[in-house]
Amino acid sequence: MTVVVAEIASAAELQALCSGHAGLTAVLLWAPWHPPSAHLTKVLDAIAAKETNVRFGKVNTDVCSTMAEKMGANQVPFVAFFDRKGNKLDSLAGADPPKLVEMVKRLAARPMDVACAGSCTAGEDTNAKLKRLVNFSPVMLFMKGSKIEPFCKFSKQAVALLNESEADYSTFDILQDNDVREGLKEYSNWKTYPQLYIQGELMGGIDVMKEMNDDGSLKEALSAIPAEDQTLEDRLKSLINQAPVMLFMKGNPEEPRCGFSRKIVELLKEQNLTFSTFDILGDNDVREGLKTFSNWQTFPQLYGSGKLVGGLDIVKELAEEGALTEELGIKGAKEIGEGTGGYGAKAAAESCSAPGGCAK
Repeated sequence: MTVVVAEIASAAELQALCSGHAGLTAVLLWAPWHPPSAHLTKVLDAIAAKETNVRFGKVNTDVCSTMAEKMGANQVPFVAFFDRKGNKLDSLAGADPPKLVEMVKRLAARPMDVACAGSCTAGEDTNAKLKRLVNFSPVMLFMKGSKIEPFCKFSKQAVALLNESEADYSTFDILQDNDVREGLKEYSNWKTYPQLYIQGELMGGIDVMKEMNDDGSLKEALSAIPAEDQTLEDRLKSLINQAPVMLFMKGNPEEPRCGFSRKIVELLKEQNLTFSTFDILGDNDVREGLKTFSNWQTFPQLYGSGKLVGGLDIVKELAEEGALTEELGIKGAKEIGEGTGGYGAKAAAESCSAPGGCAK
């Protein structure tokens, strides 16, 4: 049997390589402009010829730069080791062939079945597997070969069309999994390849793709895909600027869930301030993220014009000094916020045992 180190061009192909057997998977990140990493591809070929119980793959980072981030790498060469679920077990940075050989042998000897008991896809039926694959990425192309090396002219044309459309897409090499190759024909009632799916729905083969490209509907379908989830930092920035005055608290103005949150709501109402609130008890990411984002560990937290004013004690002092409105960056607090709970305070957030903050 000819040993092949698979070319990986997407996260879907990495997942397929890992889940296609019960053992260890080793994947090399390399770049053609970096001689040591290029040499390591030959070393990997030699190791693969001996360690037949291990699956091997390689990623050309010049073609698929996003895979480096997915694998937690910041240099080439870089080798990551995965279990069947795609969990990273270990990694090796730098060109060290002896160490690579040692790690492959050591990790291959580990009982992988135990590590993935109860959560592997070993018992997954074909339809469930196909449904998971067509929904793996918003844009999925099932083809012969990969976007780096298409193995037929139709797959090559499909890749070219998607590249011209500047689409962010994943591919699956049907030549690597005959169950998927045959099963997808029945699953989608489409007998030929390549097959393009957008948001889990079959668009068609290369002829359909060409027609869609000509009439503009391919671009429309691609542009209709929702943007990727924003980062937590972006979300926090959006939330603190959701209204001129935002209070992050426990509960809401009608039902505060701690004494500090209740007191700050009462204070803001006494100041006749219009404010919006955010209940941090309903979103732990926001609750924990704000602590780092604003370098403020207690809740509630009051923000004015996107800037942190402080917790209960500081807000109370500013109110007593008559400086709260100025500190919030508003003149009369007549603008109505549109955050969760529009009242007159900022978003209410997390808890803490320090003075002026809710106890955890």
